[in-house]
Amino acid sequence: MSSLDVARAELALVVLYLNKAEARDKICRAIQYGSKFLSDGKPGTAQDVDKSTSLARKVFRLFKFVNDLHGLISAVPQGTPLPLVLLGKSKNALVSTFLFLDQIVWLGRTGIYKNKERADLIGRISLYCWMGSSFCTTLVEIGELYRLSASMKKLEKDLKNTDKYKNEQYLSKVQKSKERDLALIKAAMDIVVAVGLLQLQPKKVTPRVTGAFGFVSSLISCYQLLPSPQKAKSA
Repeated sequence: MSSLDVARAELALVVLYLNKAEARDKICRAIQYGSKFLSDGKPGTAQDVDKSTSLARKVFRLFKFVNDLHGLISAVPQGTPLPLVLLGKSKNALVSTFLFLDQIVWLGRTGIYKNKERADLIGRISLYCWMGSSFCTTLVEIGELYRLSASMKKLEKDLKNTDKYKNEQYLSKVQKSKERDLALIKAAMDIVVAVGLLQLQPKKVTPRVTGAFGFVSSLISCYQLLPSPQKAKSA
């Protein structure tokens, strides 16, 4: 395979990645929170980039609440414990509500919706919904990791006399465990970001802390959206 063919293949993966609206949104999110980290809440170019990117991201998310609304009414995998089902559905409901209310916030910031006080209140309610969904996601990932760990231990006993790292089922579970570990870290970081945006702990979770956690969380999201061949190469 020539170097030109390799370049074409890699460029095709980049195009595939950037064609995803979700990927572009997460790249903008990284820019937004990176700017928040640099500005530390102080006026200047970095803060202007933070605010303008935040507004631009709201356009990417128009009508996106339908996705989680669909997840809310979709069937769950058979055998999922009831507490995890309820947490998962609660997460879908909260994210859908957050994204729906966020559209009203966008209307307020663009001047279409004139009641600024109500728009600000709706903005805070939407952030509480997002923080709640991050709590639900954190608990779901912890529960799923516990279930996955139990099934891996059982499989290890069955494979006691063989090399478990040559077993496809075991390797698949290891990969799923890594993905859920990453999702757990991201959800926990998003809780901190929400606390910072809501200014619930302004002395501890400063704009710089919020920006740092949000930036790393965004990079994790960007990685999670990579096409699988590229993810395999970078692993």
